[in-house]
Amino acid sequence: VQLQACGGGLVQAGGSLSLSCEGSGRSFSSVDMGWFRQAPGKEREFVAGITWSGSNSSYADSVKGRFTISRDNAKNTVYLQMTSLKPDDTAVYYCVAGARYRSWTYSSNWYYWGQGTLVTVSS
Repeated sequence: VQLQACGGGLVQAGGSLSLSCEGSGRSFSSVDMGWFRQAPGKEREFVAGITWSGSNSSYADSVKGRFTISRDNAKNTVYLQMTSLKPDDTAVYYCVAGARYRSWTYSSNWYYWGQGTLVTVSS
């Protein structure tokens, strides 16, 4: 079972970037999925989560209104559309799947983790 994230890169402040994460080895269509990030020297933090059906989502206050999470269960893929990027958004972004409880903000709550993709926002 694997989550493969891609789409990271270097972007200027104010720009946009789209991440995707494709699952393999099992279907993730019946589990919640989400994104975390970890900036250099900082703890890993919750970014966004989405229910298995895609009907509900939640965001960290720091990205609310700028980031959008979505999913395509037919493709076993979750997406993160990031706009109005800031230097503080620089981090390694990890996709996650299979929350044990609906407490998405706790990293220990998630069963599956992707390998991470680096997003660098220059000022």
